[in-house]
Amino acid sequence: MLTSTVTRIVLTGRPITKKNHQTIARNRATGKPYVLQSERYRQYEQDCLWQLKACQERFAGPVRMKCLYWMPDRRSSPDLLGLLQATADILEKAQIIDNDRNVVSFDGSQIMGIDKQNPRIEIEIEEAE
Repeated sequence: MLTSTVTRIVLTGRPITKKNHQTIARNRATGKPYVLQSERYRQYEQDCLWQLKACQERFAGPVRMKCLYWMPDRRSSPDLLGLLQATADILEKAQIIDNDRNVVSFDGSQIMGIDKQNPRIEIEIEEAE
């Protein structure tokens, strides 16, 4: 029986969702509206991508993930589903996972509570059989 290796990643900073931080912008050439992520979310995403540069692991197929979130305070407490979607999108953008549709399980993921000094996400990723 083969056992898969678990990759552990810690991303520091206040976890932010994508869907609660959107604005509507207009294309200057066509005038058509489009959804734009907030500056706050885009900065968070860039911070995470920078931290993920050191990660050498890549997952090309189905994966299981567990994400544990620590928030700096209870202010504007996000929903778990939004946090999971943002995390999966960031991991895909960083090319850690090839497609966020390949996440077959988020078992054990939860918002753990408050850590004022060290808000973060602790991520465990492993290949799914």
